[in-house]
Amino acid sequence: MVFRHPVLIFITEKHGNYFVYVQKFNSRILSKYTLLLGQEEKCVIQSFSTSVGRKFISLMSLSSDGCVYETLIPIHPSEPEKNQRLVQSQLLKSVVSGSARNGVALAILDQDHIAVLGAPLPASKECLSVWNTKFQTLQTSKELPQGTSGQLWYYGENLFMLHGKFLTVVPFKCEVSSLAGALGKLKHSQDPGIHATPHFVNWETSQGCGLGSQNSEQSKRILRRRKVEVSVQPEVPASTQLLATIQKDSEKHIEVELRKFLATKRTPDFHTIIGDVIIGLLGRCKAEPSFYPRNCLMQLVQTHVLSYSLCPGLMEVALEKTDVQILQLCLQQFPDIPESVTCACLKVFLSIGDDTLQDTDINMESVSDYMDPVQDGEMEEQTAFLQNGFSPAEDNCDSCAQKLKEKPQATADESTSCPVTPKRAALLNAVLHSAYSETFLLPHLKDIPAQHSTLFLQYLYFLYLKCSENATMTLPGTHPPTLSQIMDWICLLLDANFTVVVMIPEAKRLLLSLYKFVKSQISICSELNKIEVSFRELQKLNQEKNNRELYSIEVLELF
Repeated sequence: MVFRHPVLIFITEKHGNYFVYVQKFNSRILSKYTLLLGQEEKCVIQSFSTSVGRKFISLMSLSSDGCVYETLIPIHPSEPEKNQRLVQSQLLKSVVSGSARNGVALAILDQDHIAVLGAPLPASKECLSVWNTKFQTLQTSKELPQGTSGQLWYYGENLFMLHGKFLTVVPFKCEVSSLAGALGKLKHSQDPGIHATPHFVNWETSQGCGLGSQNSEQSKRILRRRKVEVSVQPEVPASTQLLATIQKDSEKHIEVELRKFLATKRTPDFHTIIGDVIIGLLGRCKAEPSFYPRNCLMQLVQTHVLSYSLCPGLMEVALEKTDVQILQLCLQQFPDIPESVTCACLKVFLSIGDDTLQDTDINMESVSDYMDPVQDGEMEEQTAFLQNGFSPAEDNCDSCAQKLKEKPQATADESTSCPVTPKRAALLNAVLHSAYSETFLLPHLKDIPAQHSTLFLQYLYFLYLKCSENATMTLPGTHPPTLSQIMDWICLLLDANFTVVVMIPEAKRLLLSLYKFVKSQISICSELNKIEVSFRELQKLNQEKNNRELYSIEVLELF
């Protein structure tokens, strides 16, 4: 529908050339366009969808090369009777496998999101994926093991498709496209049982601390009884009462009133109210240095509706107070923490004393299953086998063999014992899970002292050795660090501090172990490549054998 009038759009193909026809029923005008694919090799358009703007009709097509292209068709062409040319522009690259021929479809969800049906990789199962065209990022995906027929529709915030023998309906609503939701390595998982709420502020509903202004019209109502005008004062909202309590009462009384407020029914603007409440608490903290309502701040963070942009002063106050428990919660929940604040948290976690951590209540879910001491019998059994091709006790580096043999026991201890306490490990895991952009993070990592960088490298190396103990290359537990996070942070620390770390005697053994590990992994990859080539040759032989079963002529040369 264009301006409430129906328009029919269809595509034809002739000898590899594509044509777009736009039929307007209100004016009986049929416009024809030649679609220029703009590629050296001709691609086949497998699916297309359209959306209408003010001046153009956006035609998005999914080609056989697995890419999504966009073509803008003018709503009011200058010469509608003539055959005009349209040029495609690439919108997304490699959203589906180029070898996919069936089960491929495309649907436009809104101006920044599209849904794609198809296999993302060769020989993989079909998936329903949602892409952000503005930032070219994958928002979510759903695997479809029973296959599809390549038909996809979007209507009323529901995706309709044929999955196997059934019509499957997937409710889906696109969030507002924002840079904070696409920049950096964001978290891809959320704790089960936690209701998803928006992390960003709706500034139209937030009016600073004046939360009672929404009832201004209600406060002006006047009841007239028996010709006597009586002005009725509106009831003060609970949020306004809480903000007034924060400004003057004691910490204990504020904590009691906050519990009462959190027990009430949540309104649509609950996250903005919580932001105003925490800003009020932080304002009083800055005005009164002795005032630090830690329990209130913990309750507010545990509501899971805050973000760094909603309360930017919270983590700064927690860093000043060295409150590692609040810092851990913020790192686990806030998706938009600046890299400078993340590095400041890392410095605190590495420098705080073990005696202080012993008396601190810290969430230990991410380390509870792999920080337990290993039994002697299990250790003997583990050292008898290679750990995914890499044995820390085995010497594969001839150049550094003499230095490693000086303290053979230290290598074994390095691979089996954690260099930090479990509570410090839980704090460091929160940093590993945090979102970051490498470009902005590297300058701040250079400010970390060399001894702390070495300690963090030792812990990351220990985590990798733990990952190598099983075939899945993963750590046990509820929310442990992933192998990708471990390797990324090892590379980041070495890139930022290698010149300094290499001069520290304590780091020499660690760097030699990392070098030894990299060399063994290169050897493993080389052997795997040889195996892959061998399998390919065997596959070719099987294909030739199957072809010869139909008809073949063989010439044997005898020497």
